[in-house]
Order: sequence, then structure tokens, then C-alpha cells
Amino acid sequence: MESLQDAYSPNAVCFGCGPANPKGLHIKSYPDGDAVVADWNPQAHHTAFSGFSSGGVMMVLLDCHGNIAAAYALMKARGLQAPPGTVTAEFSVRFSKPTPLGPLHLKAWVTKIDGDRVNVEGVLEAGGVQTASMRGLYVAVKAGHPAFDKWT
Repeated sequence: MESLQDAYSPNAVCFGCGPANPKGLHIKSYPDGDAVVADWNPQAHHTAFSGFSSGGVMMVLLDCHGNIAAAYALMKARGLQAPPGTVTAEFSVRFSKPTPLGPLHLKAWVTKIDGDRVNVEGVLEAGGVQTASMRGLYVAVKAGHPAFDKWT
């Protein structure tokens, strides 16, 4: 199965999820029931301190993953052929444990759609243990905004 990023934004240069950014994180998100999931492996250069991942990198992963969850939910709710361009309006992360280097699993789900505004929650797990959670508000933008065509 093709990731949402590869299917809808193969030329995107977003640092977190853009397939066309040669130095990006290249997160790949997939629909899974009412959620969107992704697996990602940090490298040694993503280290914050010995053996543990940078919180900033984890925030980028959670934000990009939440954004595609919101855009995909709007696409499905509106019967569109592609997700609308969405941007982060609000975003918060709670780190509950240090995140070790190694395979990570992300899961995000929509809690509310109100017009162009989508509330998303999500978690990041390492080895089956939740190390961070997020809440975000993502907004579909109108024509003329730089992110309007970001998924197409």
C-alpha cells in the first residue's frame, strides 16, 4: 500500500513528511480504521542525549502525522479525490518518557471536525511504550494560501 504522502504529495518538500526533501524525515502515514499510523526509525543524528531521540524531531513527526490525519479525514468527510491543504493552527506535545533511538510507532485520530477546523490527538510509542502524546488543531486553507495545493 502506498503512503498518504506518496499518494497525494509526492513532490512535497516538507521536512517531516515531504517525499521530495532529500534531507527530510520522510514519514510515511497509512490509514488504519479511524486512525492514521506510521512507523519511523530515528538515526544517530536524531539524538538528544546518549541513546535517546531529540524532542524536537519527535514534535515534527507528531505534527506532520497529525496534519495528514486531519487532511485525510476532511478528504473522506467531503468525498474529495485528494486531501485539502491544511496547516497547523495549534499544537501541543506532552513528553511522558524519554524516547529511545529505535523503531517508533505513531498513531493519530480525529476527535472533531468543525467546518475547516479539525481536532486531532495522537501518540508516539517506542517498543510498545507510549513516550509522547499530542493534540493539534489543523485548518484547511483557501486558494491563495501557500499551502493550498500542498497535497496535490
